[in-house]
Amino acid sequence: MQKTSAKRLIGAAVLAVLLACFFLFAGCARTDESDPYVTNVVNTGTEIVVTYSDGSTKSISTVQEVSASAQELYEYYKTLYGDELTYDEFLQKYLTVGADNSAAVGQVLLSSVKFYTEFYETNWTLTGNWPTRTDGTSVYTGSGVIYKIDEDYVYFITNYHVVYSSKANANNATGNANGQYIARGIYCYLYGSENDFERAGTNGNYATYDYGDYAIECEYVGGSLTKDIALVRAKTADVTAIRSDIREVTFADGYSVGETAIAVGNAEGEGISVTEGIVSVASEDINLNIDGTTRSYRSMRIDSAIYGGNSGGGLFNAQGELIGITNAGDEEDQNINYAVPLEIVRGVADNIYHYAADGDASTNGAYIPSFGASYNAKNSRYVYDSASASGKIVEDIEVRSVESGSVAAALGLQAGDVITSLTLGDAEYTLGRSYNIADILLSARAGDAISCTYTRGGESAESGSYTLSQGDLASLA
Repeated sequence: MQKTSAKRLIGAAVLAVLLACFFLFAGCARTDESDPYVTNVVNTGTEIVVTYSDGSTKSISTVQEVSASAQELYEYYKTLYGDELTYDEFLQKYLTVGADNSAAVGQVLLSSVKFYTEFYETNWTLTGNWPTRTDGTSVYTGSGVIYKIDEDYVYFITNYHVVYSSKANANNATGNANGQYIARGIYCYLYGSENDFERAGTNGNYATYDYGDYAIECEYVGGSLTKDIALVRAKTADVTAIRSDIREVTFADGYSVGETAIAVGNAEGEGISVTEGIVSVASEDINLNIDGTTRSYRSMRIDSAIYGGNSGGGLFNAQGELIGITNAGDEEDQNINYAVPLEIVRGVADNIYHYAADGDASTNGAYIPSFGASYNAKNSRYVYDSASASGKIVEDIEVRSVESGSVAAALGLQAGDVITSLTLGDAEYTLGRSYNIADILLSARAGDAISCTYTRGGESAESGSYTLSQGDLASLA
């Protein structure tokens, strides 16, 4: 068994070399059906001899880098491993072997920013046995990504805790349209155009600061304490005056365990930098204390290194697509860090932007409906998809209870039903985890029709449709 295992590992290494050579030099076009096709592959130990239908042969060295066609590598792979994956699955699985992420990183830096946030705070310290109060100006640093660019404004996503301080005092509300606890000053910097702030003077008990020539003044748009996501904006003219080639982030369709996770942020306040790791856990709950109350937050675990100042920065896959916003880390283990998952980031940002742009001054922040049901997660299992060479954990979502007068009650759901899909507006979502429902409802707006499919007593059923009203929506804390 040991010898067999060693040979498989060596074979895999050789295949990786061949694949790297092929994808680097030979392109990935499918072989034409009229061409001679592979009839036999023999590994002699020092070379692979490929025989074709027209009687010709080709030798591929296993000890030096050479070019080989996709079909040749596919046939060799099947001979070596006995795997019956299709040709298309083979190309998809191995297309990124030897990939260089520098191009993706170069692009995402055009969407990355650092922040300084300013507060008037009150801090208490003990002098002997006596508490001492100190009022002063505090400046914090964080990160963000460009969410949307329109004619008037550029919108940025960051963490709520970057723009919020539970220590802010009543003076912080003076001249601050967003109240006591939101930053009285928010300044962002584009990558490559960053500088530090300097003390400029005083205003009573509070220091004043000069944030430099590259500072772009921003304003708070809205945020969610319970999701740790906020949206801020700056005038488009102010941003493009610094650099005109800024880009909105591209959102990924999803993510999976083992996928590349590139963290971009203002590590330790020293300027925007890049670290790379993988997604370690797709979803887990962690406890955070932002406002003096400890709450549970659904998070993605990563092993990418992040530090103070990374909060609010983008987490990207190998294609440069956003999969999360970094927000927390384990102080005792640098390989255990966390990010707000893609579904929450996009759902909250879209929600806040919708109400900021709806022309109604009475609505701001985010609004969601309560589904009105509790669930039991049952039959949890791992499902692998050979086509994408990735897998995910799925579970059955069994209704435990239904609140009277709720959306779930309007859909006719009962305790014991297993919900299998949810339709919101024109989009149908297959449900695999109980938290999917809350994520989907971040996209709900007044006037949207909602329905679901479920099983009851082993029989499949489809609910009626319920149209959401503004009264069904409540402000997202």
